[in-house]
Amino acid sequence: MSGWDAPLLRELGENTRRLAALSTQQPPKPTQTRIFTISNQKGGVGKTTTTVNLAAALASKGLKVLVIDLDPQGNASTALGVPHQEGVKGIYEVLTEGTPLAKVIQPSTESPNLACIPATIDLAGAEIEIVTQIDRDKWHNLLKNSLEEYLATIEVRPDYVIIDCPPSLGLLTINAFVAAREVLIPIQCEYYALEGLSQLLRNIDLIQKNLNPQLALSTILLTMYDSRTKLASQVVSDVREHFPSQTLNAVIPRNVRISEAPSFGRTVISHDPTSTGAISYMEAAVEIAFRGAQNGR
Repeated sequence: MSGWDAPLLRELGENTRRLAALSTQQPPKPTQTRIFTISNQKGGVGKTTTTVNLAAALASKGLKVLVIDLDPQGNASTALGVPHQEGVKGIYEVLTEGTPLAKVIQPSTESPNLACIPATIDLAGAEIEIVTQIDRDKWHNLLKNSLEEYLATIEVRPDYVIIDCPPSLGLLTINAFVAAREVLIPIQCEYYALEGLSQLLRNIDLIQKNLNPQLALSTILLTMYDSRTKLASQVVSDVREHFPSQTLNAVIPRNVRISEAPSFGRTVISHDPTSTGAISYMEAAVEIAFRGAQNGR
């Protein structure tokens, strides 16, 4: 056996074992719709990647998931196979014109259990329009009110609503924090990983105290893990030490399949379901569901 065959065979064997374990796990339905915002004001941490892959993973297990793309770049919409070119109605019309959510929801090509409210380029100017055209006391409640109205008027509610935020703390992100009940922070296993995290935690605390007392930091997911580096292991250790109850056991590795999936308009869950990246996101999704059940969510 050549030297490079052995690690590949070990990885294949390990992936086969993990897939077999996942096939026996059926994540429980939450008692009520769990509303997550995926947030980190630091860019490049795998925020949108985490949004779409967790959503697709949960949907693949039979749970109904709605993704709200609140990032003007619209990358979550792209990965979920949802049109979001100029002229398509989406979250922009919900926030600035009061269009009901039900009228802008589109099915994802990923799964019949998965739907998405797309973000178009118009969303880039939404904050200015909100500030200049809408009463100040309504700014932060726009998404919350629309989402509550939607959930109150449909027969079959989604099990999960996952909101993908832009990498900044503006009106869009504040709307996400106010509408959500849980925050999931992806943290990359790299240098400066914890940079800006203390500020993000302060912002969450401010939202809790002033705008949304239901909001809780429930989940931290470690991303871009490279087992070959001591730095990555140190970041994992540091995060688990500071956030023992929130940090998932599942860790997302650096994986080429995760990186290339969006270029095909897919998540890694459908692009290559047997890859290490897909398996890791599946494990994270299942863990989130079981942890939620244990905590009464």
